[in-house]
Amino acid sequence: MSAAAHSVVVPSTTAKRVAATLVIVYALISMIPLLWIFATSFKTPPDSIAYPPKIVFTPSIEGYCNLFTTRTRQTREYIDALPAPTGFCDETTRKRNMVIAGPSNFLPRFVNSLVIAFGSTFCAVFLGTLAAYGFSRFRVPLADDLLFFILSTRMMPPIAVAIPIYLMYRELGLSDTALGMILLYTAVNVSLAVWLLKGFIDEIPREYEEAAMIDGYTRLQAFRKVVLPQATTGIAATAIFCLIFAWNEYAFAALLTSGTAQTAPPFIPTIIGEGGQDWPAVAAGTTIFLVPILVFTILLRKQLLRGITFGAVRK
Repeated sequence: MSAAAHSVVVPSTTAKRVAATLVIVYALISMIPLLWIFATSFKTPPDSIAYPPKIVFTPSIEGYCNLFTTRTRQTREYIDALPAPTGFCDETTRKRNMVIAGPSNFLPRFVNSLVIAFGSTFCAVFLGTLAAYGFSRFRVPLADDLLFFILSTRMMPPIAVAIPIYLMYRELGLSDTALGMILLYTAVNVSLAVWLLKGFIDEIPREYEEAAMIDGYTRLQAFRKVVLPQATTGIAATAIFCLIFAWNEYAFAALLTSGTAQTAPPFIPTIIGEGGQDWPAVAAGTTIFLVPILVFTILLRKQLLRGITFGAVRK
């Protein structure tokens, strides 16, 4: 083979600098909304709606106080007759002629999001791994047609099946239940999991399993001890994508839940303060809502990067 066939094009220093600059600029622009939400969570209600918007302001945790508590308006005489405030939240609330009536519903809604999102992600990845292994290793009749059918379930807009699902859930008693939401999100995410994981498993040589079975392993043992360890990066990447969908999903959560199993996305926009939307509390809820998915992605960032690039270069 000629030397030209083995030559590798190396980007120039200028090209590298331009690429790095574009990536940094894109990252900064993408972070502006997140930084603005984070800053708004530490504003007071008047500062949050000030015009022009305040860039420099006195930080306050009033938004977080309003997020975790419910408040009622009382007369000045009633407030003056109460014992001394027990903390910052109590003191700030009384300055606005209100008293704390009890905890808000944000924490239960946040816990619902954790249970439903992580539960459906586990089920989708578990079922997707088994299905992907079957499509990758066995001769399945009409495999291409079945794979396309599985993928086609992601092509329909949620509103197209919203009413049938609502009626079905009402008849089965699954409306406003965590189990119902887990089953629904699992069904939606399985198609993504099957397609992603099949690509990863296809990259794992069959010879590894055949050698293991020659050594006495059963098919299930070879799958568990040979295939799964090598598919870890793909499983991690798939889990992140499934979790992001389940964590952020709004339409089905707003339609099928209203109380017991309501998640954070439909709850946060309904936070109302004195005289209208409590934007610091909404921003505080959004900031807290971002934390689990951010931590999960950071913990699996190495597997995510390897999973995305897995199979990109074949020898």
